[in-house]
Amino acid sequence: MSTQTLDLEALQHYLQDKLPGFSGKLRAEKFAGGQSNPTFLLSDDSQKWVLRRKPPGELLASAHAVDREYRVLSALENTDVPVARTYLLCEDESVIGSMFYIMEFLEGRVFWDPELPEVDSKEERAAIYADMNRVLAALHSVDPKSVGLEDFGRPGNYFERQVGRWTKQYRASETEHSPAMERLIAWLPENMPQDDGLVSLVHGDYRLDNLMFHPTEPRVIGVLDWELSTLGHPLADLSYQVMAWQMPAGDGLRGLTGCDRAALGIPSDEEYIASYCERTGRKDIANWNFYLVFCFFRLAAILQGVKKRSLIGTASSAEADAKGALVEPLAEMGVRYIDV
Repeated sequence: MSTQTLDLEALQHYLQDKLPGFSGKLRAEKFAGGQSNPTFLLSDDSQKWVLRRKPPGELLASAHAVDREYRVLSALENTDVPVARTYLLCEDESVIGSMFYIMEFLEGRVFWDPELPEVDSKEERAAIYADMNRVLAALHSVDPKSVGLEDFGRPGNYFERQVGRWTKQYRASETEHSPAMERLIAWLPENMPQDDGLVSLVHGDYRLDNLMFHPTEPRVIGVLDWELSTLGHPLADLSYQVMAWQMPAGDGLRGLTGCDRAALGIPSDEEYIASYCERTGRKDIANWNFYLVFCFFRLAAILQGVKKRSLIGTASSAEADAKGALVEPLAEMGVRYIDV
């Protein structure tokens, strides 16, 4: 079964008495974008849902954990973190060829360009960034134990675990030698900040286009794509978001470097970080460049997996080749932050 299609007959039979309100003929349409877990809009004659599945075929160990996504979405349903409601998890791979879950369809806006060209005023752009900041702080303020997620990650130094994990994942999907990646792999363990013991739920891919905004208001109504979520250090999410803005504006990397952020109403890195610190009660952030370097390395390692899946034919998006080509440029940007 292709990653681009679903066995609708088998799915309809499975959902018939399991999905509340489902009736009529099932239809499916794959969402554009996304490099990891294929995502589909399901509908019958009166309702809509979203299905996310593991890609079929050979996969890297621990990747595409849709069951973890389902668990964290369900746990956050009654918190200040806006998420889609979950309906069911199917772990029986015989139904459509891989594990999947079904959640609420949210009607809203997804912004792909951080310059927000489709937004009319600088005031609304500022409000969008402010709410993105608010939701990130709310996520990091959730007590994992209170929502049943106290075992959602391993104990110990989060960044040490992550460097080890993504080095292993990178090696498993390596397709050619990268001097920049080799330098990052050597530098990160040698420059690891001392563990401060701070643990929160982290999203792992918190960025503008993984947020669903209200159709007309500058308000987040759903945080999307929880595949990389775990218990970890909150600065990983903050630095990942700021790292993305270091990319050049107006190209495939969709960054903010080179644009007039003040004229657009978009906060500077320093302003955004200060707002987050105020919301979370943090006074300052030491070793900031380490976190940026880590994020460049981690994203490059993730995209190397996309590149490998493209080569073996299991990538879930036609954009996989283009994303895979970004591995070396991202690693080189990380090296530049070592040398600052």
